[in-house]
Amino acid sequence: MNIPNLLTLFRLFLIPVFVFIFFLGVESSLLYSIYVFLLAGFTDVLDGYIARRFNMNTKWGTVMDPLADKLMLTAVLTCLVIANLAPLWVLLVITAKELFMIIAGTILYRNNSVIPANSFGKISTFLFYISIFTLAFNVKLGDYLLYISVLSAIIAFINYFILYHNNKI
Repeated sequence: MNIPNLLTLFRLFLIPVFVFIFFLGVESSLLYSIYVFLLAGFTDVLDGYIARRFNMNTKWGTVMDPLADKLMLTAVLTCLVIANLAPLWVLLVITAKELFMIIAGTILYRNNSVIPANSFGKISTFLFYISIFTLAFNVKLGDYLLYISVLSAIIAFINYFILYHNNKI
């Protein structure tokens, strides 16, 4: 287990930490949970940098890193919907997209193939981090950015679908 993989495991551990802090019920719960979310984002960038810089890429990391991102994003959006800070349709669209990507990734993995994250997916993830951070301070602007994030996720999905289709042929 190398450092990038440990950082991915740490990010998975942060998911229940985020949920716990989000629902603590104190005035600053949203802000502190957003800090946990940002820490997860930082570890995502850090593990990717270390893996590329020091040639520590693994098949496990190529699969688990985006899975950790998907699980964190889904958990965060679920919490935001429960707290009425995000509309349900956003969660449904993103969850459907992520489920399809997990299923497609599993099929490819079983066939000894992996489609790594690309710029479309990374931009989409970055936009979600910005929009969710903004929601903590300005709900109206955060909503607007969240809608842009959903659009970027759909574009990333189309890109990954094309790559998946080409990889399956």
